[in-house]
This record gives sequence, structure tokens and C-alpha cells, in this order.
Amino acid sequence: MFEELRLQRRIEEEADFLPFISVEEEESEQLDAIPEEISVLALKNTVLFPNNVIPITVGRDKSIKAINQAYESGGRKVAVFSQKDIDIEDPTAADLYEVGTVAHILKLLKMPDGTLTAILQGKKRIQLEEMISEDPYLHGRVSVLEHTDPGDSAKFQALIASVKDLAQNIIDLSPNIPSEAVVVLRNIKGPSFLLNFIASNMGANQEWKQKILEMANLHQKAEAILKQLNSELQILELKDQIESKVRVDIEKQQRDYYLNQQLKTIQEELGNNPQHEDISKLKARAEAKDWPEEVGKLFKKEMERLQRMNPQVPDYSIQLNYLELLLDLPWNETSSDNFDLKNVRKVLDKDHYGLEKVKERIIEHLAVLKLKGDMKAPIICLVGPPGVGKTSLGKSIAEALNREFVRISLGGLHDESEVRGHRRTYIGAMPGRIIQSLKKAGAANPVFILDEIDKVGNSFRGDPSSALLEVLDPEQNSNFHDNYLDVDYDLSKVLFIATANALNTIQPALLDRMEIINVTGYSTEEKIEISKRHLIPKQRKAHGVKANQVKLRNAVIKKIISGYTRESGVRSMDRQIAGVMRYVAKSVALEEAYDVSIKEDQLTDILGPTKYSRDAYQVVKVPGVTIGLAWTSVGGEILFVEGSLSPGKGKLTLTGNLGDVMKESAVTALSFLKANSQALGVDPEQFEKNDIHLHVPEGAIPKDGPSAGVTMLTTLMSLFSNKKVKSYLAMTGEITLRGKVLPVGGIKEKILAAKRAGIKEIILCQENKKHIDEISEQYLKGLTFHFVERMEEVLEIAIP
Repeated sequence: MFEELRLQRRIEEEADFLPFISVEEEESEQLDAIPEEISVLALKNTVLFPNNVIPITVGRDKSIKAINQAYESGGRKVAVFSQKDIDIEDPTAADLYEVGTVAHILKLLKMPDGTLTAILQGKKRIQLEEMISEDPYLHGRVSVLEHTDPGDSAKFQALIASVKDLAQNIIDLSPNIPSEAVVVLRNIKGPSFLLNFIASNMGANQEWKQKILEMANLHQKAEAILKQLNSELQILELKDQIESKVRVDIEKQQRDYYLNQQLKTIQEELGNNPQHEDISKLKARAEAKDWPEEVGKLFKKEMERLQRMNPQVPDYSIQLNYLELLLDLPWNETSSDNFDLKNVRKVLDKDHYGLEKVKERIIEHLAVLKLKGDMKAPIICLVGPPGVGKTSLGKSIAEALNREFVRISLGGLHDESEVRGHRRTYIGAMPGRIIQSLKKAGAANPVFILDEIDKVGNSFRGDPSSALLEVLDPEQNSNFHDNYLDVDYDLSKVLFIATANALNTIQPALLDRMEIINVTGYSTEEKIEISKRHLIPKQRKAHGVKANQVKLRNAVIKKIISGYTRESGVRSMDRQIAGVMRYVAKSVALEEAYDVSIKEDQLTDILGPTKYSRDAYQVVKVPGVTIGLAWTSVGGEILFVEGSLSPGKGKLTLTGNLGDVMKESAVTALSFLKANSQALGVDPEQFEKNDIHLHVPEGAIPKDGPSAGVTMLTTLMSLFSNKKVKSYLAMTGEITLRGKVLPVGGIKEKILAAKRAGIKEIILCQENKKHIDEISEQYLKGLTFHFVERMEEVLEIAIP
């Protein structure tokens, strides 16, 4: 808006024209006669309104000739029309708007570059009737256009007043429009002159201005200009609000800065500058700190950088936090190990029942430390099912060794910077969880639990398991590099203990760096002892029940284990005991009569009906039924393999939700039987005349693995020989086409399952004998083992 007035004060170099205004009113002008045929001048980027004065630069040949011809003639009149397309250098009549303005040439100046500057004053609106010639310059016939007289109606007068008021508001809000423009507005009397003046000075585009110029009805012209003024006023008001808000914010910042500087000066005069106090404290702590020489030099360098910083800048607090981290980390500060190995063993036994391998490994490590005085800590990985005490074992080890204990959960970790930290160049950067945990521990040799290491993820942010390679490598972790710390840290004194439920999801390179200790599930006997020593006292204390208010005998505990839990660990068992304690607490609180010694038949009322039932051995009275042993994630189970023959063509059908490996074991067993039928006393024609169906009950439960090979072969032999399998006999082992029996895993769990079911004899591979030797004698009592190498031996034992 009002570009012409702005440019009277400041002429921009890139402007095409410089607008002025005429102080004469259109009605009072004494015009010379406007000739019908007149030179035509094409304008770019602007529209000339009557009564307005503008200087234009004339550079095109035809335009120069047209201006010269008009100036040299007596009338100095030229017809000015705006171009429709400013990119056309040689416009014709079709390229010009039909409505323009006849202008009087006030001044013509020749410029040093050969162009002309003409000062034009608009006079009357005209219409181009005909273009007479286009060479050597544009020459046309025009006619004068008059405005429609709106009269002195009150509505039109109110409209003109509104236009004038809005224009004054815009002048007041715009910082670029001189205040003198208000004086000019007040001195304009004629409505036509006022509307032309405002339209010419508005910041609208050329198309809009041309449309206003073409309007003959002053009432319509005033309404169009009023609408555009309203739009510009809204934009200016919004801009003013934004600028005011920004101005207030800047003023507040400047005020705060000024006050802070005053406060700083006052504190310096009083001798209690907080920044100086912080720096003095850091230096005092650094002098007493025991750390490597390299770290000391780094601290000194970073401290000098801090002293040069302005406390008001954001980097000051970042630098201060970094220096505090260097001081908080335990570089050479270690806790004294407890070398009373008997006491260590006593503490471990008190907190955990069983887990002998883990305890022995910790005792061995302490023994070497006691003799040698220095040794790189082992990287131990405890692998086992959930709930067997892997994580809580780490806390017991820390207590036994008299070390600090820290734990981080790696489950779902998918960002490499969680391990190595972020570089300090990033906003919100922080050290990795390894360094943070050591700062929390306050000692350089804690027991560090890396929980759920098998559940580490990866994403576009990096692979955390690869970052852990350096942490868990005894040859590398003495120089662990954290991105935030940016200096090597010695992790070789840390006793890392990782826990996992399975090994197949751990990266092979990471697995190679750890010492694997398998933590198997607990037997029923072990669970009874754990319940009596740990779970019952813990839940009794948690529920406020005294020791003389409840008693759980072994038979009741065993019933809870077998009927209400199915797990390798004791988490579910802990919850069931908590249910019993709640029952007792309720009875005590309500002063109800109850039996202090809980009976087996009360469990249904307390815990509800039993959720699980263990398979007990049933005497087999028909051929084709064999007992196998299976391992599951919640312990061992006995497995019935049933077979039947029916007339057919030798088709083998397998049912019971069997996996591929288990199906292949059945096919292998049948192939071995066919190949050795004569030696085993089986009529070969039976394979062609009968269809075979093998089924493993509980079809809803998926089953897989090679350990049922011997069981399936025994079932097939029992069918074809029509002889029953020996009673109270179970077996497990993989078979080959050559008839060899191969070893399998999960022996301890399988043996315990067989004993629970009442099995008396078990057939195993000869190589599994070493696993039997590791099982406590009390769990083997009442069982007879047959160790075999070939299938013929299995059949001799199973089918007498």
C-alpha cells in the first residue's frame, strides 16, 4: 500500500518506476483538447491512473520514438496502456489492455546510457479504438471515458469516508509509509481523485489495478477498493501482533540478561560468585581424585575451556555436566573382595538352593584372585528357562563377594547409543548405560548383570549386540570407549554376568566371548526345598502372617507344584503360595476358625481346581504302545507313542501335531525295520499288506525333536511282532538308518519326569551315561538304567 509515497523518500535502484501524486483535482483541471489520433506508449508492471505523476524509464526503440514525437508536438500528450504480458518486448494492439490513461509529458530527460526518463502526469481515462500504425512507433485512435456520476447520496458519501478511514489506519500501522500521506489524504476533495490516488498506491497486482481503472461506476470502484483495503489492514494487524510479541520476548531476554549481569557483578563484589564456587569445588575434587594420567590431562583441558565460557550460554551447563561425570566415575576406586571362601559359599547356599555349577565357578574365580591378587574377571552367561533365579543369583554373588551390584535390562534394546552413549555435539547427549551404571555403583569392580541378553534387538539406529562385543571381550574391555565420555575406561575389573533364556538368538561373535553355564530347571524335590527355605518365609513376611499361624507340609507343597504350576522355575509357585498366605491373612483378620496346618483337600477351596495333571504310568495291555521321555521348557514329561495296523498297502500315517524332525524319525524307524526285517523276525509281506498309523496323544500340543526315534521303532516292532512292550519301561534317543542310537539332551528333566510317573527302567544312549553321573543320587533311587549303542539292544530289552 502507498508504494508511490514510500518511493518519494527512497528510490530503489531496481524499481521500474517512481510514483508521485498530483495535487490538482481532476474536476478543476484545465485540459487541452485530447487529439483523436495519438502516440501510444506501452507500460510494464504498472498502471497509470488519472491525476498521478510517475517517472518511467523508456528503453525500447518504438517507445523512445513515440515519446519523442509526443514531446516535440505542441500538446505533449501520449496515450499510456499497460501490457498484458510483461515479457513481450515488441507489443502490438492485441498485447495491450483496451483501457488506459492519456498522459501529459511534464519532463523528458536523456540518461547517460541512452535511455530516456519521462515524467508523466495522468489526465483522463481513454479507450483504444484502433491501432493506426505499429511502425516506426505505436500510433492509435482513442476516445475519452467518463465516470458515472454517483450523485451525493448518503450511502456513497459513507463509502468514501470508510475508504479514507481505512487508508489512514493502514498508514498508521505501516512503518514504511510516511506520515505526510495522511495530510495528502485529508486535502483530497474529489471522490474520483481519492479513489484513483488510493488504488494507484496500493500494493495490489497489475491485473487488479487495471480492473479498477476500467471501472466507470465510482460506487463499484469504491466498494472494490474498500474490500482490498480491509484485506491489507487484516494482514498489517496480524503482522503488528506478531512483531509486538517478538518485541516483548526480545525485551524480556534483554532484561533478564541485564539483571543477570548485574547480579553477577554484585556477587563478584561480595566474593560469592556461584560460577567461581563451582569451579573451585571441581578443582578441589580433581586434586583428591585417583585416576589415570590421561584422564587428569583431559580434565585440566576441559576445565580451562569451562573457565573461558560465558555462564549464560547453553554449552556452559553441558561442559559442567561432563566434568562432573569425569569426577563421579570410579576410575581406580574398587571395593575390597571377601576372600573368606567358606563364607562366600555359605552366603550363596543361603540365598539359592542348587545351581552348583555357578557357585563352583564363582568360588574358583575368587580362589585365583586370592592367590594371584589380580585377574581379568570372567564373562559368565547363565542360560536357562524363566524363573530359575538367574538374575537374583547375581545379587547374591555381589553380596558374597562384598561388591557393588548393578543391573541393566537389555530386553528390547535397539539403539547402539544406549550402550556406547551419544557424542556431546548432540543436544541432550548422555553417556551409555554401562558408564551410567558404573557411576551409580561408585566402584570400578561391581557385579554387573546384563539381563535378557538374548532379547537385544537392532534397527536403523545400529546393532547393540555388536556394541556389546567390546564390553564383553576380556582382551578389549580394558579400553572401552564411550562416545560421550570420549576417553577409554577400564572394564576389566567388572564381573559381568549375562542371563538368557535361549542361545539361538544371541549373535555368534557375542556368544563366543562368554562362558556359558546352563541353569537347568528345578526338580520337584528342589522346588519343595526352595519353597520351604525361601518362598514361604518371604510370602509370610509380605502378608504379615506369623510362623505359628500357618504350616505347609511337603505333601501340600508337592500338590501345589504338580497341580497348580507347570514351569521350570518357581515364579508361578511363588504366586500360588501367596494365594495361600492371603487365605490365612483373611482368616486371621476376620478372626475366623481355620486349620493352621493346610491340608491337600483344602487347596481346591483356596486356589481353585487343579490346573494341570501329570501323566502317571498306566499298565499297557496291548502291543504297539511305548513310553517315551520328552523335554519341555517347563520340565520333563512322559510321552505315549501309540500304533495300529490296518489292512492296506503300506501307507504310514502320523498324527498328534508332530514336527518335521519327529516325522522323519518315524520314517527312519520304519525304513530300518524294513531293511532288517528278516534279522528281526518280521515277515516282509506285512509291510505291503498293512497301513500303519502312529499317534502321539495330546494333539493340541506341538511336538518335535529326534529323541522319540527309539520309542517309535519300538512301537513299530511291537506292532509287527504282536508283542507287548515291557511294563514300567521308558526310553529316549535318536536313531539312524544303520541302527545306531545317538545321545539326546534334557536328560535330568526326563529322568525326573520318569520318576514322578512311576517308571522303573529307562533306556538311554551309552553317551548319555555322563549326564546321569551329574545327577544327585537321591533323584536316581529306584531307577534302573540300560545304556545301549544299537537298536537291536533296545528291542531285546523292550520286547523280551
